[in-house]
Amino acid sequence: MSKGSKTADSIRRHAERLFAARGYAAVSMRDIAEAVGLRVGGLYNHFPTKQDILRDLLVGHMDDLLAGWAAFDDPLGTPADRLTGFARFHIRFHFEKPDAVFIAYMELRSLEPQNYAEVEALRRTYEGHLRAILAAGAPCFVVQDAAVASRAIIAMLTGVTTWYRAGGRLGIDDIETIYVDMVRRSVGLAGLHDAAMAPLAAEAAHVGGRADIRA
Repeated sequence: MSKGSKTADSIRRHAERLFAARGYAAVSMRDIAEAVGLRVGGLYNHFPTKQDILRDLLVGHMDDLLAGWAAFDDPLGTPADRLTGFARFHIRFHFEKPDAVFIAYMELRSLEPQNYAEVEALRRTYEGHLRAILAAGAPCFVVQDAAVASRAIIAMLTGVTTWYRAGGRLGIDDIETIYVDMVRRSVGLAGLHDAAMAPLAAEAAHVGGRADIRA
C-alpha cells in the first residue's frame, strides 16, 4: 500500500471514530487533521470536503457489506438455509463494526442529495437480496409483505449493536443463536434451537431495548 493510501485509510479511521463519538456536524476538518497528525491542507489533498469523507465512509460500508454477503451466501441453498445464513452474516458483520453501523444509520441524513441517493441505492440492493430469499421461500414462509418483513428483519438484526456489550453473561455466539431463531420464527419456520435456547431468548427479549445492558 502506498503512503498516500495509508494516509487516506488513517483519515477514514479517525473520521469514523470522531463522527461516531461527536456527530458529523460537530466535527471539523481541523479536528480530523489533528487526529491524523496532518496539517489541514494535507487533509484536503485526500478529501476536498468533510462531505466527501462521509460519503466515502458510507459507500465503503455498503460496498463491504454487499461483497461480504456475496462471498458468504450459497445461492443454491434452500430459502430456509439462506435466510438462516443471512441472519448469521448480518449479525457478525455489523457486530464487528459498531462505529460504521452507527454512522450508516445516524448520519445518512447528513448526506447531500446526490450522495444520499447513491447510498440509498446500495441499501436497497442489500435489502433486495433478503426480499429475494423471502420470495423464494413463499411456499413455506408466512410473510404478509416481503418489503416490510425484510426491513423489519434487517432493523432487528442491526439493533444488536446498539445494546450488546462484550464481557457479560452471553457471548456473541449466544446472541447469534437467539436472533437466528427469532428470524426463522418471524416467517413461520421452527427455530433451530427453540428448546435449548428458550430461556435465553426470553431474557434477550426483555433486555434488548436497554442500551446499557451487559448480556
